[in-house]
Amino acid sequence: MKKLVFYFVFCTSLSFSQTDARIYDIINAVSADRIENDITTLANFGTRHTLSDTLSQIRGIGAARRWIKSEFEKTSSACNGCLDVFYQKDLVKQGTNQRIVKDVEVVNVLAIQQGTKYPNRFIIMSGDIDSRVSDPTDYESDSPGANDNASGMAGTMEAARVLSKYKFENSIIYMGLSGEEQGLFGGGGVAAFAKEKGWEIIGIFNNDMIGNITGVDGITSSTDFRIFSEPVPPTETDQQRRARRFYGGEVDGISRQLARYVHKTTKTYMPEMNPMMVYRLDRFGRGGHHRPFNDAGFAGIRIMEAHENYTQQHQDIRVENGIAYGDVLEHVNFDYAKKLTAVNAISLASLAWAPPAPKEVKIGGIVEPSAKFQWSKVDGAVGYKIYWRSTTSPTWDNSRYVGDVSEFTLDGIVIDNYFFGVASVGANGHESPVVFPNAIFR
Repeated sequence: MKKLVFYFVFCTSLSFSQTDARIYDIINAVSADRIENDITTLANFGTRHTLSDTLSQIRGIGAARRWIKSEFEKTSSACNGCLDVFYQKDLVKQGTNQRIVKDVEVVNVLAIQQGTKYPNRFIIMSGDIDSRVSDPTDYESDSPGANDNASGMAGTMEAARVLSKYKFENSIIYMGLSGEEQGLFGGGGVAAFAKEKGWEIIGIFNNDMIGNITGVDGITSSTDFRIFSEPVPPTETDQQRRARRFYGGEVDGISRQLARYVHKTTKTYMPEMNPMMVYRLDRFGRGGHHRPFNDAGFAGIRIMEAHENYTQQHQDIRVENGIAYGDVLEHVNFDYAKKLTAVNAISLASLAWAPPAPKEVKIGGIVEPSAKFQWSKVDGAVGYKIYWRSTTSPTWDNSRYVGDVSEFTLDGIVIDNYFFGVASVGANGHESPVVFPNAIFR
């Protein structure tokens, strides 16, 4: 058995951080060559438009999804059947929107790695199978979709290969979604499926374009990437909205905490990377496959390149005014896709090794020189960590590990000046996402 090495760093603030040597192994195991091969294969299907051919063995979305399923099955065979691989599908009728010009079965590919302790708790990584050209209803023209979104799909397949070598307490789903370009139908189908099955979803990492490093803004960077997250769930109640007016939390919904988790994990294990927290559901006026999960009340974020090139997205392949349009292989940086795949993989692993988050976190300390906390203890936690930050800070900047207790008082910390949260900590040092206080006590 491989010896596990843990490193503890104690800070003067009495908080601690812990690194797990297995996370570095995961980073090193991600292969740019395998990602390149997968992106090349996907691009070579000609088009993966949702309405394209489903019978051909070499062209169209049918061939693409069968190949993706076969690759997940190969990964499963290599880990003695550790993945449950299957299709999830829904019929979308012609006229549902202007982009659905004929009846189509939207077929997603799921590979579930079941958790050993919490099999009904899931953390998800997804990429999109489908592609398109300038006309979203043109399902016959070549649309290689090398970056958008063969890169995210290839990253998801590679994460499955790497993480399938490990056992996790929580379940992980690696997912290829269809129908994104036609109206986010694949994500909507799986979100409804999850509700029907009663899945407890920790969160979804939607990877949509993780392979371009040079943007239309002229900036080239192989270390910048963006994490998009909505502020609060659209499913919140009127009571929760009223409470937020007096107690804060307008930037502390479950998706925002998931984004902060990825930011923290990245800065801990891959400090050379520059995760950019973008306080927005998605790019301006645009959408991605995490949104249907957000709509259903689940935490979800979009992870993607920081510097987009719009001449390579949703374009007919052509040269016009000296500009080469089209989403082709030559524009993809495979080493960068490897880095963002590793960002996903280590965040998936950290969450999958962590105990559940406290369901209830109460805060008190009104007109007192201390901040007080009470929380519900969870199975699998050996202790808890209180986080706090300036109200204008995007990330949790201060923390204190308080041990295996269910209440604690931070003396000398004025509640009015900070935002607070509580995370559970496992025996291996991995933490749950931070839970923003959801109740008040005096």
